[in-house]
Order: sequence, then C-alpha cells, then structure tokens
Amino acid sequence: MRAKSRLMIVASRAVFALALSFACAHGFARDAAAAPGVDIGGERVTPTHLTLADLAKMVPRADVHASAHGDAAVWSGVPLIDVLKSAGAPTGDAVRGPALALYVRVTAADGYRAVFALAELDPGIGHANVILADRKDGKPIDDKEGPLRLIAAGDGRPARWVRQVIAIDVLSAPERAASP
Repeated sequence: MRAKSRLMIVASRAVFALALSFACAHGFARDAAAAPGVDIGGERVTPTHLTLADLAKMVPRADVHASAHGDAAVWSGVPLIDVLKSAGAPTGDAVRGPALALYVRVTAADGYRAVFALAELDPGIGHANVILADRKDGKPIDDKEGPLRLIAAGDGRPARWVRQVIAIDVLSAPERAASP
C-alpha cells in the first residue's frame, strides 16, 4: 500500500510540474513576488510592469458610465492609449505607415483575450472609448472582475471587456504572403 501512495505522490507532483510549465510557457503564470498589476510588452514598447499604485497615479483618469449584462456602473481608470503611451507605444502623429498595422492584445488571468487596432484607440484616428479600470462605483474592483478590468464602453456588446487583466501586448499584424 505504501508503494501505491508514493506512486500517487510522484504522479501528483509530475502533473503539477507539467501544468506549471504549461502556464509559464503560455504566459498564465507570473512571478509571485510581482506586485499586482499589468505587464505591458510586445513590439515597439518598453516591457513594463505597472502596479495598481502606478496606475492610480497616472493622468489623465477617466470615468465611464457603462453596463454589461444589466450591471450598470461607473468605471474609473486610465485610457488604454495612455497606458500604452507610458510604455512607449506610438501615439498621435506617430500612428501612420507601419504603425497602422499594430494591434493591442489584452489578456486575462484565465487566458481570455481581446484585440484592438492601435489606431482605433488613438483619439486622433479612432474614437474607441477604452479604459483600463481599477475602480467600479468608486471602490477597488473585486477579485472576481479585477483588480483590473478593460472597459470598451463604445462596443455594442461587452465581448471585449476583459476581466482580471494581467497583460497587454502591442503586436504587428503579419504581412500577407506573396501570391505565386
């Protein structure tokens, strides 16, 4: 019986190690010592980890009155374009030429992802009303939805509202392969 128990322990550890390596390889696991916040990465930005305190100090801040699934609230946070700008993403007049092929991928703790064109987030080109919220109705966002939640208030339905945001990446759309 002891041999069977030891085998179960070894098997459990192997499954845990496999799950952990998968999570790390796919960006779902983060350094436990890292303060809660969001990792900014990808192309044309400086890799950055913004803590909740960093985001709370950022200006401008924005309030958005929006509802998802019948839950109306006032969401407070930082416009996503300003979060990206803080990491060096092109904004304003720099959003032209090759920068028009940049997109923003927002990732949740559970792997859910949503995509925005960088140009749609820039107020000089698009009018997307997208914020990285850290407050709901004046209070910190609860663990079920936060601590950070992406709010795309202008979308017809909240499919790109990302709960528990952990990463935001600026990426370049792949070029079309030449036709034969």
